[in-house]
Amino acid sequence: MDQSLQGAASAVRAIALQMLEERGRGAVLVGVARVDAALERVLLSVLLPSEGRGDALFQPDRPLGSFGAKISLAHRLGLIDQPVEKALHTLRRVRNTFAHSSESAALSDLAHASALAEAYREAQANPLWSPLQQALDNARGTGDQPLDPTLRDYILLITILVAFLEATALQLRPFQPPVVMRFSGIGT
Repeated sequence: MDQSLQGAASAVRAIALQMLEERGRGAVLVGVARVDAALERVLLSVLLPSEGRGDALFQPDRPLGSFGAKISLAHRLGLIDQPVEKALHTLRRVRNTFAHSSESAALSDLAHASALAEAYREAQANPLWSPLQQALDNARGTGDQPLDPTLRDYILLITILVAFLEATALQLRPFQPPVVMRFSGIGT
């Protein structure tokens, strides 16, 4: 197996295991944080390297510091399609609800389940869905109970998004425009 694929497979496994440990609010927050980081890697892969330390563009108070801004830019650049953009915005909204709610929140709550249903339907077309679902169905939840299907589907969605965002980032190169504006004029 290609080393980059081995690395991606290992990362995906680690994400699924971490989310299994977290459960509830923690699984939602960790999962979306992983997707956000993977999407940032996609964007960084098409941008020219930043001069100096770090990339200030992605700092919290900067233009690409929010998950929503990263999603919109990735879609506008054609790096993700419309169903993925919609799924990412849904995850962003669910994450925000979980992060800012003082009350108990669960993925099985009607509002969250309804919001995520379309993203799940889209993700089920991915060839990884069935084998990963079987693996998670064989996993045990807390106290040797079967894994809750709502958590399982959420983990599947996050895992597929992270795996394919990471694979996309590995295949992209910095954008090279056909012309560049210079003080001396327009050139290549």
